[in-house]
Amino acid sequence: MSSSPPLSPRGAEEEEDGGARSDGAGSGGGGGGTVFSYGEAGYWDARYVEEGGAPYDWYQRYAALRPFVRRFVPPASRLLMIGCGSALMSEDMAADGYMEIINIDISSVLIEMMRKKYFDLPQLQYMQMDVRDMSKFSDESFDCAIDKGTLDSLMCGVEAPLSAAQMVLEVDRLLKPGGVFMLITYGDPSARIPHLNQPVCSWKIVLYILPRPGFKGNIRRSVFDPVPLTESGRLPEGFVLEDPDSHYIYVCKKGQELTGIDSPTLSHLKLQDSE
Repeated sequence: MSSSPPLSPRGAEEEEDGGARSDGAGSGGGGGGTVFSYGEAGYWDARYVEEGGAPYDWYQRYAALRPFVRRFVPPASRLLMIGCGSALMSEDMAADGYMEIINIDISSVLIEMMRKKYFDLPQLQYMQMDVRDMSKFSDESFDCAIDKGTLDSLMCGVEAPLSAAQMVLEVDRLLKPGGVFMLITYGDPSARIPHLNQPVCSWKIVLYILPRPGFKGNIRRSVFDPVPLTESGRLPEGFVLEDPDSHYIYVCKKGQELTGIDSPTLSHLKLQDSE
């Protein structure tokens, strides 16, 4: 794990509400600190050069997410890992039996590092790509997509709503009917459901909430139970969030169409529901 992890996008989004942020830590202690622009390749290229590609997982490690991934993402899936970064999640999933994980990231520096690191692991492929334009991939070519922090990063950049819409629409385009988009984020439903519910999307959304790693408080509910949403896509009135810094897992199943390629995820979900 890196000894100096990147600043979380959460603080940047909350402070600037979609703008870039300065940390105020420039040389000499003056006001000219580093500007964080999480939606831009330049920031991440510089960061990965500084970090040397040291592994770092945003929010949650695979061990905590595994019950959700195994429930909704069958190992036979063709999986898109969005904004893979230097996280160990894809490596852990390959060790857990997942056979085809296409990892994309906006940083060419990072992608070259990961290609060298995992050259002998055929289950993992790495491509430099902006999630807002994944035109290299054909329609309905993936069974599942997972994002752990990329949408949050885009929400800290310029034109955040536009970037979020472009990303969600691209993910929807790439998923087969019945496919699953799993979004892991710090954003509560009031901040994320509006971006997920793009006009052309027909997601069926199930929400889970996980406390942050290391949280010592009492969680009175099972984290494996879905959290109900109101008709307007909000948490129910009076819902108690024991850990205010919890992470939200939105499991978004793409609507079935009359034609098109069916995803194995659908039969997997039906099997899970019947058990």
